[in-house]
Amino acid sequence: MRLSFKPFAAALALGSMLALGACAETSNTQSTGQYLDDTAITSKVKAKILQDEQLKVLQIGVTTYNGKVQLSGFVDNAATKARATQVVRTVEGVTAVENDLVVK
Repeated sequence: MRLSFKPFAAALALGSMLALGACAETSNTQSTGQYLDDTAITSKVKAKILQDEQLKVLQIGVTTYNGKVQLSGFVDNAATKARATQVVRTVEGVTAVENDLVVK
């Protein structure tokens, strides 16, 4: 029985490439530092919303990923929706705001 080295080398090379690819950061992953930064941003945004007279009584969901803040929930009018975006943009670390609030 004669074994060829070529298939073994190819399998080893493929395994190495897959292992390296699995460790690389992709757009769907966050470092621990970024996760902590996003958690802090979310907390600051929620505090700002509660401090704002127009927004503090409303239920607004806040999610942050890589500095991008997403707002969800319901508001009474378009002016309140716009105000929520204004307030969030003032928070340090916010890179973008996706306002998915629904006017009811």
